[in-house]
Amino acid sequence: MTTTVTAYAAASAKAPLERTTIERRTVGEHDVLIDIRFAGICHSDIHQAREEWGEAIFPMVPGHEIAGIVEKVGPGVTRFKVGDRVGVGCMVDSCGVCEPCRSGHEQHCLEGNIQTYNGVGKDGEPTYGGYSQKVVVTEGFVVGIPDGISLDVAAPLLCAGITTYSPLKHWGAGPGKKVAVIGLGGLGHMGVKIAHALGAEVTVLSQSLRKKDDGLRLGADHYYATSDPKTFEELAGSFDIILSTVSAPLDFGAYLNLLKVGGALVNVGAPEEPIALNLFSLIGGNKILAGSAIGGIAETQEMLDFCAEHRLGAEIELIAAAEINEAYERVLGSDVRYRFVIDTATI
Repeated sequence: MTTTVTAYAAASAKAPLERTTIERRTVGEHDVLIDIRFAGICHSDIHQAREEWGEAIFPMVPGHEIAGIVEKVGPGVTRFKVGDRVGVGCMVDSCGVCEPCRSGHEQHCLEGNIQTYNGVGKDGEPTYGGYSQKVVVTEGFVVGIPDGISLDVAAPLLCAGITTYSPLKHWGAGPGKKVAVIGLGGLGHMGVKIAHALGAEVTVLSQSLRKKDDGLRLGADHYYATSDPKTFEELAGSFDIILSTVSAPLDFGAYLNLLKVGGALVNVGAPEEPIALNLFSLIGGNKILAGSAIGGIAETQEMLDFCAEHRLGAEIELIAAAEINEAYERVLGSDVRYRFVIDTATI
C-alpha cells in the first residue's frame, strides 16, 4: 500500500509552492521509510521549480537536503533500524553496476543517477523531495547522521556540505595549503568551515567586505574584496586551491592568476552562461580548471562523520513551511545567512 503524505509542491514552472498531498511507495525489501524532520532549501531548488535548468516534471516537490528519523525498514535492510537519525541528499538511486557506481562515485553513474526530486525512479514514477512529511529511499542511498550534529543544522550538509567537502579533499586541502573560497553564501560558508577544519589557511574572496566579520568567525584567516583591483595584485600566485561557489560568470583569467604553479581552481557553482577563457591562463603555471559535483554515498557519510567530529553544522535560519515562497525570494536577494531550513512539522 502506498502512503499519502502532505507536501509543498509547485504545480507548474514559476508557480508558488502550495500545500498538497503526494503518494509515497510501499516500503520494499531494501527500503527505509524516513520521518522527515528538517529539509534545507538549496538555490538549485529554485532553479528547478522555475524550470531554469531545462524541462522539468510537475507537480514538483523540491528538497534534497533531508534529515529525519527512521520510521520503518524493509525486511532486507541491514544498515539501519527504527529510530536511527538519517539523511538523504541529492540522489536516491543509480544503476549500481557501472564503473563509477562500483567505485563509490554514484553521482557520476553512466546511466544517470536518480535525483531525489524532478527525476524518475526505477518504478517509472516521478521522485518527490524533502519538502514533505515522509520519504521512502533504498537503504544504499541513506546515510547516518552522527549524534554530534543536530538534525536541523545537519540537513544542509547533505548538499552544501558534501559539495564543498569533496573537492577540498580531492585537491588536498590541509595543513600547509592555502585555500581561497569565492563567495560566502550557502555553499561558501561551509567551504570555509570545512577547509579550516582540514587545517588549511583559508581566505574568502567576496565582492565586498560586508560579511568579513562572519567569514573570520567561521574560520577564515583572511578576507578580501574582489571589487578592489588591488586584491588581484596582492594575491597573485598565492593559492594552492581556489573553490568557486558562485554561479555568476567570473573573469577566470584573473582568478587563475591567483593560483600557485600547479594550483587548481575548482567550480561547484554553475553559471548559466558559457565562459570565455584564454588557455594561456592555464598553460602558464600548469594550472587546473576543474569542476566537482556533490560526492558519492560513502564520501557523504565520511563528510558527516568529519563534521560531527569537528562540531560543524550549517548556519541556518529555521522557517515554517508557509514561508517557503518568501524564503525563495530572499535567497534570490542574498538575504539569508546562510541556509534556510524548513521545520517539516509545520507542513
